[in-house]
Amino acid sequence: MSEIVLNPRSREDRRVALATLVGTSIEWYDFFIYANATALVLAPLYFEPFTASGSELAGRILGFATLGIGFLFRPLGAIVAGHLGDKIGRKSMLVATLLVMGVSTALIGIVPTHAQIGVTAPLLLVLLRILQGFSAGGEWGGAALMAVEHAPAAKRGLFGGFPQIGVPIGMLIATAVLAIITATTTDAQFLAWGWRVPFLLSIVLVVIGLVIRLGVSESPVFQKMAQAASHEQVRLPVVQVLRFCWPAIVLGALTFAANNANGYMITGGYILSYSTSELGLDRTPVLNMVLLASAAWGVTTMAGAILSDRIGRMAVYRIGFVWMILWAFPLFLLIDSADVGSIGLAMVVASVGLGFTYGPQAALFTEMFPAQVRFSGAALAYAAGAIVGGAFAPLIATWLQATFQTSAAVSTYLAFMAAIGLVASLIIRDRTGRPLDASATDIPGAAALNRELSRGSNGRHRLG
Repeated sequence: MSEIVLNPRSREDRRVALATLVGTSIEWYDFFIYANATALVLAPLYFEPFTASGSELAGRILGFATLGIGFLFRPLGAIVAGHLGDKIGRKSMLVATLLVMGVSTALIGIVPTHAQIGVTAPLLLVLLRILQGFSAGGEWGGAALMAVEHAPAAKRGLFGGFPQIGVPIGMLIATAVLAIITATTTDAQFLAWGWRVPFLLSIVLVVIGLVIRLGVSESPVFQKMAQAASHEQVRLPVVQVLRFCWPAIVLGALTFAANNANGYMITGGYILSYSTSELGLDRTPVLNMVLLASAAWGVTTMAGAILSDRIGRMAVYRIGFVWMILWAFPLFLLIDSADVGSIGLAMVVASVGLGFTYGPQAALFTEMFPAQVRFSGAALAYAAGAIVGGAFAPLIATWLQATFQTSAAVSTYLAFMAAIGLVASLIIRDRTGRPLDASATDIPGAAALNRELSRGSNGRHRLG
């Protein structure tokens, strides 16, 4: 049975790529604004009063803990969005997750501080952070599947690269906005109101994203599947994917965990926090270096996505993980020099490993799961990997540095996580360019799932 894809030269394909790129960029702009604000300002305004000693370090650790709390709710978002995405479609989830993320981010910009309303302030902040995490858990799966399921088989890496580069672009925009605000306000102004501006800007960006996403068509793979009787049989996609495809979820999660642990040193605000708090550097030039690293990450992410169409997804992943392992210790040797240029170089070189283990991810995860449960499987692998690798990576790094008084402890942690990802990448079956529709039986777990669905269909026919 031939696979349905849109004309690779059609205007609709370009519109889908744009929709996944713009929407994901906005979604992750919202996310990274919180991560960077945590490193710079949220700890003293909301969390330091709750530490026993009132120390700045304890406040930062507590602030990074709230960053991790959002990750804990990603699986719930993945389950809900995955179930609905497999049942009613990918497009509706793209719109819903963008709306939830945008509203929760804008509301963070108006939450009063602890000095103004006491304990209610951090509680409101944590609640909104949970909504961000819930939204992020469902967002990626929908964007990835829309992009890849619309793509020609030979260009899935390229098409899947658009939602992937949405993440570094979101970080780029978030960091640029913060850099402009910090450069144009005094410390007192930034602490009083300047930090709120990037959060409030989210409303404008979300409106733009919604207009674009509402204008695209549903995934052709889902449309074809929805017309088949077999689609009606998958009543609980999350249950079925956990039953038949759990090895793929575990392996996918481990690859993403390795990428996340390394990536959140930059994107989660740790290097920004470490450079300004421990090394005593001014935040604006460091933000400029994070900005540079974000741009480099976007380039290497798309390069990894395109290269995966040519040499295979897993080959690109393995190159990326080896790069991470080799660079883990030089990374912090350069950062500890306390030279802004060296810090920028350290992060730019690190972006090669990050891009090569992130660019092919949308295509890889789409090719790893059967069509009937693909949204649920991809979203769960993504959410689980985010928790294991990214949820508390900045907190862990902060604790390791404080405990061992050396950044070598942080480098060891990063190299260890990259090694786990490398092992997982050696196990995953490479299905680059293979069929994606419900007839594909070479996907691990697909044959068993189809037999189960067939038995259920026969049972209903006998009862009828």
